[in-house]
Amino acid sequence: MYRLRESIQFSATIYVGRLVYWSEITSSKCGTLFTSKVYMGDPGPSGNIRGKKPPPGECNKENDSDCCVEGKLYPIYRCSPTVSSNTKAVLTLNSFQAGGDGGGPSECDNQYHSDDTPVVALSTGWYSKGRRCLNDIIISANGRSVRAKVVDECDSTMGCDGVHDYQPPCNNNIVDASKAVWEALDVSRDNWGELDITWSDA
Repeated sequence: MYRLRESIQFSATIYVGRLVYWSEITSSKCGTLFTSKVYMGDPGPSGNIRGKKPPPGECNKENDSDCCVEGKLYPIYRCSPTVSSNTKAVLTLNSFQAGGDGGGPSECDNQYHSDDTPVVALSTGWYSKGRRCLNDIIISANGRSVRAKVVDECDSTMGCDGVHDYQPPCNNNIVDASKAVWEALDVSRDNWGELDITWSDA
């Protein structure tokens, strides 16, 4: 793990696992090297957390949500792949309503949202400490596109606790969407759950 002060700048080619970085290194964004260009690979895990068994009645399994397994190691991520005009991601299903599997109110506005409204939560790196809060993104798949509002974070750095409904941390490439998004993409209900998509800032 490299940690550099923002005032330090130099050029280099650095190989970190599958990652190749080249150009000026300017900060330690996301807890790893931040560079002006990334030529291949995606950010790897930043560490792991150990699963805890949910107490009785905890972990809402609506929408086939996973519950943490006692003792299992789950990877955590502080970074997400670079955002482009055609960012690859995995669409997942989430309820943003009170009592749904999304847990508490949305982080961006401290409100619940109807599942009939196209809203999403983004993986931690893409959520970018709330910088995309209440902004729209364009999601494309299945020959269709839909505009959805970012209202929450799909936490890639923590999980398996009461705050996160005893669900595992999100992967770093997740767009967690309400059913309205799935319907707009014309995905049959039998195939709801996970879907390869692309997205961009609106």
